[in-house]
Amino acid sequence: MTEKKKLKVNIFDKEYSLLVDNQEIAAELAKYVSKVMNETQEELPDQPKETVAIIAALNIAYELFVEKNRFREFSIQATDKIKKIKLLINESNSMSSPS
Repeated sequence: MTEKKKLKVNIFDKEYSLLVDNQEIAAELAKYVSKVMNETQEELPDQPKETVAIIAALNIAYELFVEKNRFREFSIQATDKIKKIKLLINESNSMSSPS
């Protein structure tokens, strides 16, 4: 089991102490979340921080949802191509094998 490391990050002008497996990835994620929250606040300057946080979370969730669907489509297409290649190989082997 990997030992967790302490990391302090700043998200949306507030500091958080985290226990993480990978400090580099956690720092990058915190930076990204803060960026999305700041962009959301720029778009909705009159909204309270809680509303900004919820909208930012929904935006990040939407991005994840889109990427998961892209991956699913890619996986389906790759599986279909692999099946076609296997069929072609089997056909080629059966044509070239002596009868």
